Amino acid sequence: MNTQRFRRSAVAVAAAATLPFALAACSDSGSDAMSGEATSQAAPPAAERSSDAMASDAPFGPGCAGVPKEGAGSFDGMAKDPVATAASNNPALSTLVTAVKQAGLVDTLNSAENITVFAPTNDAFAKIPKADLDKVLADKDTLTKILTYHVVGEKLTPKQLENGSFETLQKGTITTAGSGESYTVNDSSKVVCGNVPTSNATVYIVDTVLMPK
Repeated sequence: MNTQRFRRSAVAVAAAATLPFALAACSDSGSDAMSGEATSQAAPPAAERSSDAMASDAPFGPGCAGVPKEGAGSFDGMAKDPVATAASNNPALSTLVTAVKQAGLVDTLNSAENITVFAPTNDAFAKIPKADLDKVLADKDTLTKILTYHVVGEKLTPKQLENGSFETLQKGTITTAGSGESYTVNDSSKVVCGNVPTSNATVYIVDTVLMPK
């Protein structure tokens, strides 16, 4: 009898001593699991928001690969200068810069506020027969009309280009269409590097010169 009572008491004491540790272990494990689960659930939306914000603000398009990585002609460098100055530092836009100087539009573009410039590349100008291009460059009035047709008096986001119609400084109208990283202007000129910031403008570099309608 006494022996059985002693064994029962010993078992009860051992169980009582063990129970708090078991409860503590379960509590810690559950807390860690819940904490880890909460962290894993909360992190992705924040990461996705950050990624979306970067994507919406960043320049895009295959032509962006040709932009210098450093210096005044880089994206960071262009963002610090007004648009005509910024374009002059980008080697892919040298013909456009020559045309802007010929038309006397450097100060006009540099002093404008919150504009969008559809900037033809050197290759875009090269599509025009040389004799015709030389003739246009020598005719200031015609050149001014063509160049100001590439400028809209507001900053345009990629979202606005999806199905847009905008009045230009030349008083004509351009239309845009597309989505994601693929946009066209007037159904003919493709944006090869878009959403490029300068201090006073947003630039969309295009592969074909736009002609006033």
